Amino acid sequence: MANWSDPQLGATPQGGAVGTATGVSVDAGLRAHMLSVYNYMTSGILLTAIVSLAFAWGGRDSLAADIFINGGILRWVVMLAPLGIVLWMSFGSHRMSQATAQILFWVFAALMGASLSYIFLVYTQGSIALTFFATAAAFASLSLYGYTTKRDLSGMGTFLLMGLVGLLVAMVVNLFWLNDTFSLVIAAAGVLIFAGLTAYDTQKIKSLYFQLPGAELGKAAIFGALELYLDFINMFLFLLRFLGSRE
Repeated sequence: MANWSDPQLGATPQGGAVGTATGVSVDAGLRAHMLSVYNYMTSGILLTAIVSLAFAWGGRDSLAADIFINGGILRWVVMLAPLGIVLWMSFGSHRMSQATAQILFWVFAALMGASLSYIFLVYTQGSIALTFFATAAAFASLSLYGYTTKRDLSGMGTFLLMGLVGLLVAMVVNLFWLNDTFSLVIAAAGVLIFAGLTAYDTQKIKSLYFQLPGAELGKAAIFGALELYLDFINMFLFLLRFLGSRE
């Protein structure tokens, strides 16, 4: 994501974040930074869940049903609005203030809640909850691995990003082909790709901490949270194809 997405993993600590500080103070600063990232991400997911439940409240008589069953063009506006926010944040990251990035992050999370409310019209609430907690457990394990591993994951990241491009192409093809078996293959690939990206992005966010001056870390935490949020949500949606029970 612009400047935030291309750190050299394993780079030598430098800049205002480290300076002549002791190893203990560096570790404390890194923990505080990562905690900020995870707090933003968790709060964003919570906001998404609240908005999604509010839109889906009432089942077939809900606002979600009005949008996704009877909404016409409104359905596409709601579904594409989060993408517009992500593109705005990605291409405007250099010029964007921390306050603007923070506002856009919350707007994005709320819009994602509206766009994801359709899953309550398709899957049972029990299977959605099961998939959510399974995703949370997998995400926690993968992110912990990315944070603690000494292995440089940059090579894997390049491979995963190439796989992500292929995944997007396959999804577009299947919009016209509408093959159920191919759809399951796409879902399996999606789970694996975003599982890998969770570990890769966590290590990248950790590495970036050592490369930015202290004044930039607040905004970096927001963009890092956005990346992990997207990893979590996409892994959840692809996993829902396997664990979700349809209404």
